[in-house]
Amino acid sequence: MKIGIMGGTFDPIHNGHLMLGEYAYQRFDLDEVWFMPNGHPPHKDSPDVVKDTQDRVRMTALAIEDVPYFRLCTYETDRKEKSYSFRTMDYLKKTFPEHRFYFILGADSLFTIEEWAHADHLIKNVTILASYRDDIDTSEEMNRQISYLNEKYGGDIRLLRTPLLPVSSHEIREQIQNGIQGELPIPRKVRVYIQEHQLYRGETDDRNTD
Repeated sequence: MKIGIMGGTFDPIHNGHLMLGEYAYQRFDLDEVWFMPNGHPPHKDSPDVVKDTQDRVRMTALAIEDVPYFRLCTYETDRKEKSYSFRTMDYLKKTFPEHRFYFILGADSLFTIEEWAHADHLIKNVTILASYRDDIDTSEEMNRQISYLNEKYGGDIRLLRTPLLPVSSHEIREQIQNGIQGELPIPRKVRVYIQEHQLYRGETDDRNTD
């Protein structure tokens, strides 16, 4: 099967994450999209990200449970070590050799991917779907970056066009702290979970996660 891997802190998961997974599924004829919450992301050192792991996993599960081709993958949250994308994708390819994996990432990550641990290994060994939104000035800029990375590392990076949905987990947490919940761009089940567990209330939000 063709499997898209949608990673993220998901703190909380929001409609933009789901939309990106849906567009990847449709545009690249994927069989499934696996949502993989980060466990110990190396670029986000706040202890809150680790402390709230089970909440993030549960919210992700609730957000995708009604979509038959979305799956929850807890490989990274089950591990105690820091999570690196190249190791995760190596594990998936070795464990599920019958599948072909597509690594889904946002436009901002495409322009910083060379800063990732063993980025050359990741680019060479996994098909990458890079989403293009209006926050990047032109598609030409995206195409130039894709051509540069593909040529330099022998990669297979493809452009994934998606509409702009101006939403971030950071902004959602701020709204909840300010008592705004009714119009949040998150699935209803996630909103109920946040309300029932009193998440993100009265905390200082310096995580800047998405």
